[in-house]
Amino acid sequence: MTVCGSAFPDMTPAFLVCAWLIALAVPPCVVGASLPPLPAAERGSEVVVVFNARVAESRGVAEHYARSRRVPREQVYGLDLPTGEAMTRREFLEQLQQPLLRKLEQNKLLTFSPATNPLPQTRLSDALFRRVVAARVRYAVLCYGVPTKIEKDPTLIEEGAEKAPPELRRNEAAVDTQLALLPVAEQKPPWAGPLHNPGLLMVTRLDGPSAAIARGLVDKALDAETNGLWGRAYFDARGLATNDSYRLGDDYLRGAARLAQRFGFETELDEKPETFSAGHPMSQIALYAGWYDQDVSGPFTQSVVEFMPGAFAYHLYSFSAQTIRSANHSWVGTLLQKGATCTMGAVDEPYLSGTPDIFVFVSRFMSLGFTFGEAAYAAQTSLSWQTTILGDPLYRPFGQSLEALHHELERRQSQLLEWSHLLVVNRNLSIGSGPMELIGYIESFPFYRRSAVLTEKLGDLYWAKGSLGDAVDAYEVALKRGPSPQQTVRLLLKAAERRAIYGPDATAYGHYQTLIQEHPGYPDLLKVYQQMLPLAKRLNNPAEIERCEKEIKRRRPPAVPPAKS
Repeated sequence: MTVCGSAFPDMTPAFLVCAWLIALAVPPCVVGASLPPLPAAERGSEVVVVFNARVAESRGVAEHYARSRRVPREQVYGLDLPTGEAMTRREFLEQLQQPLLRKLEQNKLLTFSPATNPLPQTRLSDALFRRVVAARVRYAVLCYGVPTKIEKDPTLIEEGAEKAPPELRRNEAAVDTQLALLPVAEQKPPWAGPLHNPGLLMVTRLDGPSAAIARGLVDKALDAETNGLWGRAYFDARGLATNDSYRLGDDYLRGAARLAQRFGFETELDEKPETFSAGHPMSQIALYAGWYDQDVSGPFTQSVVEFMPGAFAYHLYSFSAQTIRSANHSWVGTLLQKGATCTMGAVDEPYLSGTPDIFVFVSRFMSLGFTFGEAAYAAQTSLSWQTTILGDPLYRPFGQSLEALHHELERRQSQLLEWSHLLVVNRNLSIGSGPMELIGYIESFPFYRRSAVLTEKLGDLYWAKGSLGDAVDAYEVALKRGPSPQQTVRLLLKAAERRAIYGPDATAYGHYQTLIQEHPGYPDLLKVYQQMLPLAKRLNNPAEIERCEKEIKRRRPPAVPPAKS
């Protein structure tokens, strides 16, 4: 069968548009412009790898990455660096920036012009500087053991710094986004405050609570490049009013959620003031971005978080990367320890306008197929500031044709094919296809009968169509088709809540009981018992009424006494 000029044998019914050709939302900066073709896959020869020669595990991470990405041996450098997460400005200059710059020049990875370019607003007697006229590397990867932040230097007095707002008269910075300025180091950019992002050397790191986690970041990236980045997208905004001074953070997340939804991800955007609860069934996470909790919270406090291979996760908080080598004391460390493949965070207070624009990141990474390094740096409003970027900069899960990937998954009879079909369904929903058409699409493939993912979607489509009985039947069938643990929780809650509407009440009550029995550690059991109580009353079951009332009383938090006047 040929649809929209592209061959899809036994894939797409004639009534569906060619899902792969649906136009995605184009970022404002390129509206009206023709998009350039995507570049060829990035090569390891475009990367320089830096490890801490004083940390044995740092070398191991560097060697693993170099093998995995085929980075030439002469582009892997060990430098003698401090072994903690912080370094002084002098240590940064003398032990990291200057030695690395010399190595790049000696190996002809950067080529400079003669020193004939005067600095702006300088006198004739001032020193001249050189410009980079050719570069063979675009990325630098800092490995586990390389410090993450440059400490404040109170002795540094810079001319003109007093003109900046008081909160920006700071010279501490993240190592990553400071080192990104290495090609213009001879121009002596100011240390105080954030600098406009000119897009220079893209510096990321393979790091985290352990060297094993750091090594795993490239392994999971390669997995997703081969098999696709699949799963669900979750965005946790705060529901701020239009005139709220912090509205920008919500705007980032809302824009990113719209892009993910149009791309075809099953997308959830929460706009309640509080963040996702610990009991929120966050299954099969491909993308997560939210704000604003100081401590790790919600589903990420659970022992197992269902990150898919290649997942990006980001929580906007001022000190989310104050330490990244702890699994318990920062968002960044916890997200990596729980299984995320790439993330970003702040080593110190960046202020909201100095945080990454997640809408821009998602648009470049997903819609335009940029590498992680390119997308992460496109999202930076400033350099020489507080953001650290963790993940393989070459990671590019959306660089290949989705159609070709679909056929490859078909050839391999991979279970991941369910996500590709779900992408087709969601892309068609985003342009106005009706539930009945898409129900027909799913049911035309025998494959869906062994897919909890597609069967749950079938239930959602039936519910949207108004076929309540068929919807709940589908959720109950999905429970028998191998859902993940968190998907199981969501299906039980959906089936129970919707049986409570459609009936019978006894079946709804039974789903809640199954949830309690199979997931005794479920964090929101208070809500479950609160939902069960009216059902027990409708069933006229005194024993269950008494049980629910006792559990509600036992689990309800104590009342907060009124404040003394």
